Amino acid sequence: MHPDAYAVLADPARAELRVKGSRFLALAIPVRDEAAATVGRDAVAREHPDATHHCWALRLGHPDAPRERHADAGEPAGSAGPPIARALVAAGLSDLIVIVVRWFGGTKLGVGGLIRAYGEAARLALEAAPRAERLRAATLAGTFPYELEAPLRGLLARLGGSLLSADYGEAVHWRVDVPRSALDAFRGEARELARGKDPFEVVAG
Repeated sequence: MHPDAYAVLADPARAELRVKGSRFLALAIPVRDEAAATVGRDAVAREHPDATHHCWALRLGHPDAPRERHADAGEPAGSAGPPIARALVAAGLSDLIVIVVRWFGGTKLGVGGLIRAYGEAARLALEAAPRAERLRAATLAGTFPYELEAPLRGLLARLGGSLLSADYGEAVHWRVDVPRSALDAFRGEARELARGKDPFEVVAG
């Protein structure tokens, strides 16, 4: 496995669980950032406006240093968000949000029952989810003359990077992703091609 690789969702997944009349619908959604996660939460809220609770957990980035958030969304503190978050960690997945929608069935489950139900619903959704690999990457922006485009394109491909966008004016403007482990090599070789000038700067990651 590539040293920068980590497991992500290939596609969304869902699972349903019923406990003492309460219905729990878990939705696992791949996202790249918090803005996309917010869009996903808003979409689920619009789709299920009659639900009692919309609880969630978010995990972004390489598992070595992930960014994690969660919310109980009106359930007793620690009874919903944390067990969903633990399911994400146990599944070894990142760059996703899991939203568990609950419809109250008339019987209180208690904090312990809620912890088990939210965690199990999240686990079932993640168990069914198709997986893929993503490389931990840095995003760079660069400007360079046209004659460097072909050799830089070859360098990017050789080091496992990807071209995110390209604009053409008086010079070429690129935005690229480069695996973190190849970042120094990419910038060093790009600098050599540009005869000592550094055509790229890191803008994220």
